[in-house]
Amino acid sequence: MTSQNWNGHWHAFGPWIGSGDTHRQEGRRRPGEGPQDPQTRTFLEEMLPPMMTGQWLMRGKQVAATWSRAEDAVAWLQARYTETPPMVREDGKAAYCSLEFRVEYALDVLPRGVDIVWGYWTQSRMLASYAVVSCPNLFHPTLPCPFPPNVTSLDSRRRGNVPSTLAPA
Repeated sequence: MTSQNWNGHWHAFGPWIGSGDTHRQEGRRRPGEGPQDPQTRTFLEEMLPPMMTGQWLMRGKQVAATWSRAEDAVAWLQARYTETPPMVREDGKAAYCSLEFRVEYALDVLPRGVDIVWGYWTQSRMLASYAVVSCPNLFHPTLPCPFPPNVTSLDSRRRGNVPSTLAPA
């Protein structure tokens, strides 16, 4: 499987919002050697973003939504961005690339199986991070799908409804 012939769907994870000091605790962001390793068990319950984006798939309980259309995944990213926008520099210059650039890039690469992580510092000086992860994952092809797209997302189950953007694969 290459990114030129990828066929799959996407899972959303996050957002995680926290301090830079917490985010730098890399040991909490890595699984252990195998499923019975205590480090892996701790990693599976952790809320910090994994060091390797595809490893989000190991945390099926944290799937926020699932889509089979890239446009729907990007709409979710945009909504998170609007809810928690990035900091604005005091000198008025751009601190990050524009939302328009982020959207254009995500729409370009998601259909090729590339994961998307949007991370930035917020006005409150907290780090925000959220991801849309391709499934199957190009870099972690042996990780099983945590939540097939023909099933209601965990987030929807909690709210008691099914988002109109959730379409079968």
